[in-house]
Amino acid sequence: MAGLFDTLVSYPTAIWTALLGVVLIYWVLAIIGIVDFESSGIDVDLDTDTDLHADGADLGAIASYVVAFGLNGVPFSIVVSLIVLIGWFLTGMFSIYVLAWVPTAFLKAIVGTGAFIASFMLAIPFTARIVRPMRGLFVTHVARSNHSLIGQTCKVLTLEVTEKFGRAEVAERGAGLNIRIWAKSPNTLTKGSLARIVEYDEAGTRYLVEPETEI
Repeated sequence: MAGLFDTLVSYPTAIWTALLGVVLIYWVLAIIGIVDFESSGIDVDLDTDTDLHADGADLGAIASYVVAFGLNGVPFSIVVSLIVLIGWFLTGMFSIYVLAWVPTAFLKAIVGTGAFIASFMLAIPFTARIVRPMRGLFVTHVARSNHSLIGQTCKVLTLEVTEKFGRAEVAERGAGLNIRIWAKSPNTLTKGSLARIVEYDEAGTRYLVEPETEI
């Protein structure tokens, strides 16, 4: 067990281990509703023109790579998580079964660097194969008209709703429709609260909501 721990905190596996820790923290926050796992800095659609959202940076090149490697169609957070997990596993296995036999620290550093690069390159096609059957789970379902939801009641799914973040569920034809929402601050909206949709934001593809007033 001690040998395994030493491998996980030794170069090059330690890099993936640190990234995996960040990923785990991110998903804990997503589960409790503090962050939106479907929201990312890159929004790429196979059937439409590439739609980029970035603050102060042009993500066109990154988006083109995402499409080229077949990593689109699912939230970018899932893609990154899978790449980190696969890279961590491959590098860990290499360190245990190969790098442990390299005689000197200098050679281990060189071989380890090569292993890290190789693990990243191998993680990309593996991730692409994994996300391919997942794309159907993240198809954006919209109403006949986005504006047709205005006036309907929705149930908040996140711990809070701010001017930049929020998700809610709308009962549409017997099925739950998951939508992006926002609300003016301060507000009393929290997970499980009922809110009324009052406006649709075309640019942000999200809905403005207000707390539902009980009669």
